[in-house]
Amino acid sequence: MKEVRIGQVLIEQGVLNSEQVDAVLAQQVQTARPFGVLCEEMFNLDPEVIESAWSEQYARLTPVIDPESEQYDPSAQLTVTRRQAWQFCVLPIRYDGDELMIATLQSHLLRALRFACNVLEQPAYLVLAEPEALGRALTLHYPLPGMTPGLLARSGNLQAVPTALQ
Repeated sequence: MKEVRIGQVLIEQGVLNSEQVDAVLAQQVQTARPFGVLCEEMFNLDPEVIESAWSEQYARLTPVIDPESEQYDPSAQLTVTRRQAWQFCVLPIRYDGDELMIATLQSHLLRALRFACNVLEQPAYLVLAEPEALGRALTLHYPLPGMTPGLLARSGNLQAVPTALQ
Protein backbone atom coordinates (compact mmCIF):
# COMPACT_ATOMS: atom_id res chain seq x y z
CA MET A 1 0.00 0.00 0.00
CA LYS A 2 1.33 3.42 -0.96
CA GLU A 3 2.18 5.75 1.87
CA VAL A 4 -0.01 8.84 2.03
CA ARG A 5 1.32 11.84 3.91
CA ILE A 6 -0.96 14.38 5.52
CA GLY A 7 1.03 17.20 3.93
CA GLN A 8 0.19 15.82 0.48
CA VAL A 9 -3.48 15.64 1.41
CA LEU A 10 -3.40 19.29 2.55
CA ILE A 11 -1.81 20.26 -0.78
CA GLU A 12 -4.46 18.32 -2.72
CA GLN A 13 -7.18 20.02 -0.68
CA GLY A 14 -5.69 23.41 -1.55
CA VAL A 15 -5.02 24.26 2.10
CA LEU A 16 -1.22 24.47 1.86
CA ASN A 17 1.28 24.66 -0.97
CA SER A 18 4.40 22.53 -1.29
CA GLU A 19 6.67 25.26 0.10
CA GLN A 20 4.54 25.53 3.22
CA VAL A 21 4.58 21.75 3.69
CA ASP A 22 8.37 21.78 3.32
CA ALA A 23 8.59 24.52 5.97
CA VAL A 24 6.46 22.47 8.36
CA LEU A 25 8.58 19.37 7.72
CA ALA A 26 11.78 21.33 8.40
CA GLN A 27 10.32 22.62 11.67
CA GLN A 28 9.18 19.11 12.55
CA VAL A 29 12.72 17.78 12.13
CA GLN A 30 13.99 20.44 14.53
CA THR A 31 11.26 20.12 17.14
CA ALA A 32 9.85 16.57 16.76
CA ARG A 33 6.37 18.07 17.18
CA PRO A 34 3.31 16.72 15.37
CA PHE A 35 2.82 17.87 11.79
CA GLY A 36 -0.76 19.02 12.37
CA VAL A 37 0.11 21.07 15.46
CA LEU A 38 2.87 22.82 13.53
CA CYS A 39 0.47 23.57 10.66
CA GLU A 40 -1.96 25.11 13.12
CA GLU A 41 0.76 27.29 14.67
CA MET A 42 2.72 28.24 11.55
CA PHE A 43 -0.17 28.85 9.16
CA ASN A 44 -3.08 29.44 11.53
CA LEU A 45 -4.97 26.39 10.26
CA ASP A 46 -8.13 25.44 12.07
CA PRO A 47 -7.84 22.11 13.90
CA GLU A 48 -10.91 20.91 11.97
CA VAL A 49 -8.97 21.36 8.71
CA ILE A 50 -6.19 19.15 10.08
CA GLU A 51 -8.73 16.59 11.30
CA SER A 52 -10.39 16.54 7.88
CA ALA A 53 -7.02 15.93 6.20
CA TRP A 54 -6.21 13.21 8.72
CA SER A 55 -9.56 11.57 8.01
CA GLU A 56 -8.83 11.60 4.28
CA GLN A 57 -5.34 10.21 4.88
CA TYR A 58 -6.67 7.43 7.10
CA ALA A 59 -9.41 6.57 4.60
CA ARG A 60 -6.84 6.14 1.85
CA LEU A 61 -4.82 3.74 3.98
CA THR A 62 -7.65 1.77 5.55
CA PRO A 63 -9.42 -1.13 3.87
CA VAL A 64 -13.09 -0.92 3.04
CA ILE A 65 -14.86 -4.06 4.19
CA ASP A 66 -18.29 -5.53 3.64
CA PRO A 67 -19.65 -5.87 7.19
CA GLU A 68 -22.30 -8.29 5.97
CA SER A 69 -19.72 -10.87 4.94
CA GLU A 70 -17.47 -10.66 8.01
CA GLN A 71 -17.19 -13.27 10.75
CA TYR A 72 -18.41 -11.77 14.01
CA ASP A 73 -17.08 -12.52 17.47
CA PRO A 74 -19.89 -12.31 20.04
CA SER A 75 -17.44 -11.12 22.70
CA ALA A 76 -16.40 -8.23 20.46
CA GLN A 77 -19.99 -7.18 20.07
CA LEU A 78 -20.39 -6.98 23.85
CA THR A 79 -17.90 -4.10 23.96
CA VAL A 80 -20.53 -1.50 22.96
CA THR A 81 -24.20 -0.97 23.68
CA ARG A 82 -26.82 -0.59 20.98
CA ARG A 83 -27.03 3.12 21.69
CA GLN A 84 -23.25 3.54 21.43
CA ALA A 85 -23.09 1.57 18.18
CA TRP A 86 -25.59 3.86 16.50
CA GLN A 87 -24.59 7.12 18.20
CA PHE A 88 -20.90 6.75 17.38
CA CYS A 89 -21.39 4.74 14.18
CA VAL A 90 -19.20 1.87 15.39
CA LEU A 91 -19.62 -1.81 14.64
CA PRO A 92 -17.26 -4.08 16.59
CA ILE A 93 -16.57 -7.14 14.48
CA ARG A 94 -13.88 -9.35 15.99
CA TYR A 95 -10.53 -9.47 17.68
CA ASP A 96 -7.31 -9.66 15.70
CA GLY A 97 -4.93 -10.72 18.43
CA ASP A 98 -5.49 -8.19 21.21
CA GLU A 99 -6.95 -5.50 18.93
CA LEU A 100 -10.65 -4.98 18.37
CA MET A 101 -11.61 -4.47 14.72
CA ILE A 102 -14.33 -1.82 14.42
CA ALA A 103 -16.13 -0.78 11.24
CA THR A 104 -17.28 2.80 10.74
CA LEU A 105 -17.89 5.33 7.97
CA GLN A 106 -15.30 7.72 6.60
CA SER A 107 -17.59 10.57 7.66
CA HIS A 108 -17.41 9.26 11.25
CA LEU A 109 -13.73 8.34 11.52
CA LEU A 110 -12.90 11.04 14.05
CA ARG A 111 -15.98 10.43 16.15
CA ALA A 112 -15.40 6.65 16.10
CA LEU A 113 -11.71 7.09 16.93
CA ARG A 114 -12.48 9.36 19.87
CA PHE A 115 -15.04 6.86 21.12
CA ALA A 116 -12.59 3.96 20.80
CA CYS A 117 -9.82 5.88 22.58
CA ASN A 118 -11.91 7.42 25.34
CA VAL A 119 -14.51 4.75 26.10
CA LEU A 120 -13.16 1.35 25.15
CA GLU A 121 -10.55 -0.01 27.50
CA GLN A 122 -8.66 -1.99 24.88
CA PRO A 123 -6.63 -1.47 21.73
CA ALA A 124 -8.77 -1.08 18.63
CA TYR A 125 -8.41 -0.23 14.97
CA LEU A 126 -10.91 1.10 12.47
CA VAL A 127 -11.90 -0.17 9.06
CA LEU A 128 -14.36 1.48 6.72
CA ALA A 129 -17.66 0.31 5.31
CA GLU A 130 -20.16 1.71 2.85
CA PRO A 131 -23.12 3.48 4.52
CA GLU A 132 -25.85 1.14 3.29
CA ALA A 133 -23.97 -2.04 4.24
CA LEU A 134 -22.99 -0.66 7.65
CA GLY A 135 -26.58 0.41 8.26
CA ARG A 136 -27.86 -3.08 7.53
CA ALA A 137 -25.20 -4.64 9.78
CA LEU A 138 -25.97 -2.23 12.64
CA THR A 139 -29.67 -3.02 12.26
CA LEU A 140 -28.94 -6.74 12.42
CA HIS A 141 -26.39 -6.75 15.27
CA TYR A 142 -27.59 -3.74 17.29
CA PRO A 143 -31.34 -3.39 16.67
CA LEU A 144 -32.79 -0.24 18.14
CA PRO A 145 -36.32 1.11 17.65
CA GLY A 146 -36.41 3.81 15.01
CA MET A 147 -32.92 3.09 13.70
CA THR A 148 -32.88 1.80 10.13
CA PRO A 149 -30.24 1.17 7.45
CA GLY A 150 -31.69 4.12 5.56
CA LEU A 151 -30.35 6.54 8.16
CA LEU A 152 -26.83 5.82 6.97
CA ALA A 153 -27.64 5.11 3.33
CA ARG A 154 -29.39 8.46 2.81
CA SER A 155 -26.84 10.80 4.27
CA GLY A 156 -23.78 8.84 5.30
CA ASN A 157 -23.99 10.43 8.71
CA LEU A 158 -25.99 10.21 11.88
CA GLN A 159 -26.43 13.83 12.84
CA ALA A 160 -30.00 13.18 13.98
CA VAL A 161 -29.23 9.97 15.82
CA PRO A 162 -28.22 11.40 19.22
CA THR A 163 -31.57 13.24 19.40
CA ALA A 164 -33.46 10.13 18.32
CA LEU A 165 -31.78 8.11 21.05
CA GLN A 166 -32.67 10.39 23.92
